[in-house]
Amino acid sequence: MSGTSLDGVDVALIETDGERIEALGPVGYRPYTETERSLLRRALSEGASLVDRTSRPGVLREADEFVTRVHAETVERFIAEEHIVGVDIVGFHGQTVVHKPQSKLTVQIGDGVALAKRLGLPIACDFRQADIERGGQGAPIVPVFHQALARDLARTHPIAVLNIGGVANVTYVDGGEPVACDTGPGNALIDDFMRARAGAPYDNFGDVAATGTPDYAFVKKVLQDPFFDLRPPKSLDRNAFAFANIGLPEFSVPDGAATLSALTVEAVARVVRYLPSKPSSWIVAGGGARNKTLMAMLVARLAPATVETADDAGWSADALEAQAFAFLAARVVAGQPITFPKTTGVAVPMKGGVVVRP
Repeated sequence: MSGTSLDGVDVALIETDGERIEALGPVGYRPYTETERSLLRRALSEGASLVDRTSRPGVLREADEFVTRVHAETVERFIAEEHIVGVDIVGFHGQTVVHKPQSKLTVQIGDGVALAKRLGLPIACDFRQADIERGGQGAPIVPVFHQALARDLARTHPIAVLNIGGVANVTYVDGGEPVACDTGPGNALIDDFMRARAGAPYDNFGDVAATGTPDYAFVKKVLQDPFFDLRPPKSLDRNAFAFANIGLPEFSVPDGAATLSALTVEAVARVVRYLPSKPSSWIVAGGGARNKTLMAMLVARLAPATVETADDAGWSADALEAQAFAFLAARVVAGQPITFPKTTGVAVPMKGGVVVRP
């Protein structure tokens, strides 16, 4: 899995039938270099102008080949280092370069056919398209995995699983089909701000934000965007709240990092009113779970509910999305639905994904 934070490729092994998770195996990570992240950022910029999912003009073609190659290399190294045999299916999400569900357009670069040939293994890919074509948002797509993890967890229910990647999304688990949506910006704005203003790829552990003061008047202004008053299900493109769209003032680096962190947290809090009931327990995954300032803000804002990281719950904060797409791959093979009316807005539970064999 290569997510909207553009930090690298996560890889994970799980054992599952697509319903129950029998075992969570080893995990791995291959970070991107700054040059590689630059290529992907240019692909995102070019992807914003796409009007169909098949074209790969200019830098998108180069990025498509890179994403395929780096995923292949990561899986090959992982299998060799962990001495893994008997892999049944590889889930390959690809790198999202544009997500515009209102235009029935979502594009993930990366070639599943080429990946299957190189690895000599079946690949499940193209997870979002069937949902988009049937009028769904195509995202978030991992809630059924969150539900499988959380439904038997010894925590007070209802449980909310909050994934803070480039975009943040939440899954509400309390029996029945999951309820889910994107909440708003996750790490993307913070990362982009740190790169633009401090020359750093991200705010490591939230240390910079911890020294700043949030501008809550600015946060309130951003939260006036109609997106935040939409009921779930709803989803976002990574760049929906880019600097150009929110009119970011000339904050100091600490104040800017603190303000954008507060925006992520307040967007999460804003969505609680639209969930079936207030969650009693929150479990946080993704890169945001490593941000101590974000976590402290969430603890304060979501009280009296408990807030903990996925690692604290016995999961993997870093590899959760990679594990999710392995789980979804198993569901694709079994012909089980992967998106649902209360997660993407599709009319009925939808099967999805394509299996490519070498």
